[in-house]
Amino acid sequence: MNQTAFYGLLILGSYFIGSISFAVVVSKAMRLPDPHSYGSGNPGATNVLRTGNKVAALLTLVGDAAKGYVAIAIARAMVGVEVDSWVLPLAAIAAFVGHLFPVFHGFKGGKGVATALGILLAINWVLGLTTLSTWLIVAVFMRYSSLAALIAALFAPLYFIFLFGVQPMAAAVAAMSALLIWRHKGNIEKLLNGTEGKIGGKK
Repeated sequence: MNQTAFYGLLILGSYFIGSISFAVVVSKAMRLPDPHSYGSGNPGATNVLRTGNKVAALLTLVGDAAKGYVAIAIARAMVGVEVDSWVLPLAAIAAFVGHLFPVFHGFKGGKGVATALGILLAINWVLGLTTLSTWLIVAVFMRYSSLAALIAALFAPLYFIFLFGVQPMAAAVAAMSALLIWRHKGNIEKLLNGTEGKIGGKK
């Protein structure tokens, strides 16, 4: 197998890892309803929490973040390069797209917040924690989870460039941010209309 084919399989593998929907896996294991069938229909930790099962929601959150981290960790270990290689950026995008459009679950995926965090932490822990801190600050003061995710997504590429300069991975982070914002288009409409639910608010 030549190097290009190997890299292609590695990127495809990242997509497959990202395609594991922990909302669905955890729900099946704990005999909960399919997350596509209630609430927002989004297979993510927030929607799983609507079942009232906090353990299931936590496992979903950790699992979705972990798969993003693992996909990049495996890619880095296999190619043995830093963030300036084209392989890692493509693997990052593939893992993220896998979460959004999972081949194992009818291409019906989540919005990507937890998976994006896992990917950022794998790229560099400072980048990941800085982006997470942005989410936490906005979430605490504004009490909108979606708004916190949107602002964190906007800042993530800027944080990367500030920390590492302009590299191929910066474009990958920007692409993931754009996709995450696109997946939140319904939330953006609700924020503009004043109908978005706040953290801890009444359903």
